[in-house]
Amino acid sequence: MSPQEARERFASARVARLATADAAGVPHLVPLVFALDGDTLYSAVDRKPKRTTDLKRLRNVAANPRVALLADHYVEDWDAIWWARADGSGRVLEAAPGAVALLRERYAQYADAPPEGPVLAVDVHRWSGWHA
Repeated sequence: MSPQEARERFASARVARLATADAAGVPHLVPLVFALDGDTLYSAVDRKPKRTTDLKRLRNVAANPRVALLADHYVEDWDAIWWARADGSGRVLEAAPGAVALLRERYAQYADAPPEGPVLAVDVHRWSGWHA
C-alpha cells in the first residue's frame, strides 16, 4: 500500500488506536476519534466520563512525543480487510479552536457538546499500511 493510500484509508476510519509510551518506555494503548488536517491528526479530551482530564496519553506524549496510530477495517471476507498506520510526533495543545472545529464537522456527537479539554496534535511523519 502506498503512503497516500494508507493516509486515505486511515482518514476514512471513524476510530483509531493510539499507542504512546511513557519516559520509561511502558506502552499505553487507547481508542480515539480524530480529524485530519493535511498530515496533522487531532484528537481532543471530550466530555465522555473520565476520572480526570489529565489523561495518561497526554502525560506520555509530554514525556515521549513518539506515537503510532492504527486504523483498520475488518470483515469476515478477508479479501476486504486492511490496516493503516500513522507514525509521528505528538504535542499537547491547551487551546486549538481550529482542531475542535474539524472534530465538530466530523462527529455529530460534538455538534452540541464540543470537546473542551486539551487537544492532542500528531504530526505524521510516516503513513504505511496493508490490504488483502
